[in-house]
This record gives sequence, C-alpha cells and structure tokens, in this order.
Amino acid sequence: MIGMTAAIRRWSARLTATAGLLVTVVALLIAPAGPASAHAVLVSSSPVSSSVVPSAPAEVVLTFSESVRKVPGKIRVIAPDGDRADRGEPTFEGSVVTIPVDPAGGRGTYLVSFRVISADSHPVSGAFTYSVGAPSAPPVDTGDDSRADPVVGVAVKVAKYVGYVGLLLLVGPALVLAALWPRRLPRRGPARLAWVGLGLVTLSTVATLLLQVPYTAGGGLFEVTGEGLSVVLGSAFGAAHLVRLGLLAAAAFLLRPLLAGPVGRADLVILGVLGGAALLTWPVAGHPAASPAPAVSVVVDAVHLGSMAVWLGGLVMLAGFLLPRADERELGAILPIWSRWAALAVSALLLAGTVQALIEVATPSALVDTTYGRLVLAKIALFALVIGVAAYSRQLVRRRTGVERPGQVRRAVWVELAVSAVVLGATATLVQTTPARTAATDVAGSEAGYFSTTVSSSLYSLQIEIDPAERGNNTVHFYAYTPDNRPQPVVEWKATAALPSAGIEPIEVPLLPLTDNHATGEMNLPAAGEWQLRVTARTSDIDQATVTATVPIR
Repeated sequence: MIGMTAAIRRWSARLTATAGLLVTVVALLIAPAGPASAHAVLVSSSPVSSSVVPSAPAEVVLTFSESVRKVPGKIRVIAPDGDRADRGEPTFEGSVVTIPVDPAGGRGTYLVSFRVISADSHPVSGAFTYSVGAPSAPPVDTGDDSRADPVVGVAVKVAKYVGYVGLLLLVGPALVLAALWPRRLPRRGPARLAWVGLGLVTLSTVATLLLQVPYTAGGGLFEVTGEGLSVVLGSAFGAAHLVRLGLLAAAAFLLRPLLAGPVGRADLVILGVLGGAALLTWPVAGHPAASPAPAVSVVVDAVHLGSMAVWLGGLVMLAGFLLPRADERELGAILPIWSRWAALAVSALLLAGTVQALIEVATPSALVDTTYGRLVLAKIALFALVIGVAAYSRQLVRRRTGVERPGQVRRAVWVELAVSAVVLGATATLVQTTPARTAATDVAGSEAGYFSTTVSSSLYSLQIEIDPAERGNNTVHFYAYTPDNRPQPVVEWKATAALPSAGIEPIEVPLLPLTDNHATGEMNLPAAGEWQLRVTARTSDIDQATVTATVPIR
C-alpha cells in the first residue's frame, strides 16, 4: 500500500510537471512575437523637425528605425499655449507611430515628446518641435519627468544579479544530488540550498516584472500602476517572465522527490526539459532576442547561462558539502568526474561567450570605444583569472592531491567562487547596457558615441547626456535634481561650449525646456578635443548656480 501511494505521488508529480510544460508551450505560442531589432531611433517625422507648415496637421507621424511599443501616456503634443494638442491614443504599426492632433490648432510652435519601448525592452525617448504659420516661443511640457529614477536602474541590475545567484544555487544541488551525491550522506543541507535558489529565482523574476513598469514608463521605484503592469505583462518581455514562473512551479514538484532521494530517469528527463526551457526565458527577454541573428543569439545565451549555472553551482556544492563531508574513497570517485564536467562547462562558456561577443560587439573598435565592449573586456580578464585557478584545481585532482588533502582544493574553489561573483555582477550590468553593435553605430551605420556625467552645485545636481559626442551635430540633454534626487524645477537655462586648446570661444547652446527639470538642445561642434561645457540653471528669481563639465569629443 505504501509503495502504491509512493508510485501515485510520483506519477502525480510527473503529470503536474508535464501539465506545467504544456501550459508553457501554449503561453509561448500565444505570446506576442518580438521583432528582431533593438534600440529604436527616430529616423523621420511628419511634420519634419523644426519645420514650418502652412496649416495645422491632423496627425503627427513618427517613423523609427525599428518596431516599437507604447508606454502609456508618454507621447504628447503640446500646443503653443501649453495645452495638449494630441487627441486620443496614438496608433502603433511596427515602426510607425501616428498621433492624432487637433486640426484647428493655432499658429506657433508645437512640442512633440515621446517615450517608447524598443524590441529588447529598453525605453527610448526624445522630443522635437514644428511650427504652424510661423515660429513662436516653444512651449514647455509640464507632464511628469519621463526619465526613470536612477534607483530603478540599479534595482533592475540587483534583481537580475539575484536571479543569476539563485539559478546556480538551484542547478548545482539538483545536478550533484542526481549524479554525484554519496548515498550515506544526508541531503538536508543541499536540499535547503536548492529551495533557496528556487526562491531567489522566483523573487528575481517577480521583482524584474514589477520594476520594468517604472523602468520603461519613467518614475520612482514604487510607481507601479495597473495600466503599466498590464502593458508589461502583454509584451514579449512579460510573457517570457510569466513562462519562467510557470516552469519554476512545474519544476518544484519534481525537485521535491529528487532532493529527498534518488529518482527515476523519466523524472530527470522531464526536469531537464523544464530546466532547458526555463533557461531560454532569459535571452528571450533581453538583447539576444533583438540581435541581428536572434535564433542563434538566444540559443547561445541559454548555453552560456546554463554552463555558468552548472559550473558555479557545482563549485558551491563541492566547497560547501562534498569536500568537507565526503571521505577519501568517495572523493576519489567524485572529483575526476566533476573535473571533466567542469572542463566541459568551461569549454561551452568560452565558445558561447565568443559567439555572443562576435554578434553583440561586431567590430574591434566597439570593444574599446563602448561601455558594453569595455565591460566585455573586464569580464574576459576576470574569467581568465578564474580559469587559471580552475586549472590549478584540476592539476590537484589529477595528482590525487585533492583527494588526500581536500583543503587545498577547497581553498582554490572558494577563490573561483569569489572572482565569479564579480563576473556575475558584470553580467548583470551587461544585460542592462546598450550592446556595442548598437552603441557604436547610428542609423546610417556611421560611428557614434555617447557621453554622460553628473556634476553638482550647492543648489542642484545636473545630469548631462550628449549624443553622439563627436565632431558635428550633437544632441544634449540636461536633467536637474535636488540633493535628495527629486526633480529640481528650473526657471531658466543657459549653456555654452568652448574648446580653449583650439582657440574656440564659447558657443551658445540653444536650449528647449521639455519639462520643469529637463531641457534639450542641439549644438554643432567643429573640432575634436576636450570641450568645456558651462551650464547655468536659475531655480528661482534670486537663486542660480553654474556648473562646468569637460566633454571629450572625437
């Protein structure tokens, strides 16, 4: 009777896991398809930016370089009198956004501001003006600041880091308990570690979903609205995270018997299928799904992530449980097998990482000229250090020193894990950074860069963003914040740019206020060098402060 009950439980767990897998497949089939593109750029508009048209248009049309999605309430057309000129919701058809406007609008200058979501889930924002009849003083968009709070960006990276840690804490115990764990040793410690890993992955997935709302729509950490959440859940990004949660729930039913004792091959196969499908949800929701070769990028990224989880998760089990508890005979059987597994996982990591770099970096210059490329170089250097320590551990195993004196192997493993923790941090930052292939080229395919810095005065801190930070025309954005990181209203903006080394006197930068704390402008810089940018912001009738920044222009 007891055996029959146990068999029923096993078949129930398999049935539940299979049902979870079927639900996941259905969700994947009905999920919205993500376009194969990334980091959309506004390539044209009607009316044309800065143009003067004889009569008010009935609609404003924005054409982007790639397909985009809507951010609720973040596309606005402001009339010369400061009122909203747009009427109804804009329509999205691939890369074209159509905004209906009041055709009976008055003469003067109109402001169009937008914020949309590109294919890899990152927001893109901008603004321009056009005039009806004749230009006038440009209006100010009094809506909320559409830029996400910097705390949100940090929180997203932390959430992703927690997910990576949880993944290796889940995969390591499951793999070792299924294939390498000595029968005489209790499973309680590894089982607890696996449940912690499952909890961290689940927590990371939910947190990332919620944080995506203020990240894409703009706003503070807790500004999560029902409409914004609905938009996120209805996207490919949201579908991938919901699928991951479903797969985790299904896998939990098979993990319980595995963590308690040995299980049959059928359970391990189903668990492996669930794990492989779950790994695919990470690249599907990020840069790989929007790369020039999405199918290759998604598979390669999943292999990269899975190899990392096997290698580092196995190291955690080795250092935390096997080396301290297994006897010499058991270590003599386990360490050679683990050494081969680790070598295979590292080889897969290197191969997948090379393919990823070729796709995402694209050119050698982008490797050193972009933030993404420099992060890749830092990750390679750290990885090389880890490989050196791993090679030392492998030599200990081959000489059987690791079996006779496991303390040496254990110390080497802890060094591997410590450096790998930094590598995971670099990875969490990479997935939130514009890929080098995009950052290094504009729509026309020419070289481009980006400059961003924050300078402070006694009244405010000013975030400065300049694109593309090279000779010729550049777009500049200024964001003013109070010392406690709240938007600082600015009454009047003034800015100049000078290049003393070339004898170029200060050039006035015409600025267009977009919101109370945000202004933008266009400046033409005729030469490369270290330009001196000087910005004065008046915050009241009597209070103003001037800040300066050195901007390297290529």
